[in-house]
Amino acid sequence: MGTSPPLPTRVLIIDDHAVVRAGLRMLLESQPGITVVGEAATRTEALTLTGVTQPDIILLDLDLGGENGLDCLTELLAAAPQAHVLILTGVRDTELHRRAVRLGAMGLVLKDKAAEVLLQAIARVRAGEVWLERAMIASVLGELTRSRHDQPVTPEAAKIAALTRRERQVITLVGQGLRNKQIAERLFISEATVRHHLTAIFTKLDVADRLELVIYAYQHGLAELPS
Repeated sequence: MGTSPPLPTRVLIIDDHAVVRAGLRMLLESQPGITVVGEAATRTEALTLTGVTQPDIILLDLDLGGENGLDCLTELLAAAPQAHVLILTGVRDTELHRRAVRLGAMGLVLKDKAAEVLLQAIARVRAGEVWLERAMIASVLGELTRSRHDQPVTPEAAKIAALTRRERQVITLVGQGLRNKQIAERLFISEATVRHHLTAIFTKLDVADRLELVIYAYQHGLAELPS
């Protein structure tokens, strides 16, 4: 028996501009592995559609015409626990970018980027990975990393001390944006072993996913911010 084709990635678009929504729908539905399950212009519409459609990816604008998209980010994730939020915005406020990451967004793409960048971001985030450009990581997380030098020793030191040398290597490579397959090739181990290490790392550091690990790594000096 042949294997079934993978299910399409179900995307919900949340943007207050009808023209932008229409353009995004045309772009996404031109891709064989993506289905747009709905469009919303307001917070209320977004929450309702998220609960009904249960998307895999939520494309969320930060500026919803007088409403802040971040104000509903947590509610969106509660309405569709399996969904990943990808911020698609023209807003260049790094404070808002930082808040989005801390609230659970798995990635952020600026609207002036090429369409190919958005499609790559959707694929990566759908796979459970983080999509933040290196320069953006530096601007969004730089302040968090600098502030750690001013903090006293905390119980986090014990968590970090429990990491093995190999686990630290995996964290470093995750911080560089490498995928599991790339990490496996770099360390000459299997992808299954990489997943095993990540599971152990998540448990030891008390982080929920890859995104929280990236933030933790930069905050505590386990990975270098890209230059």
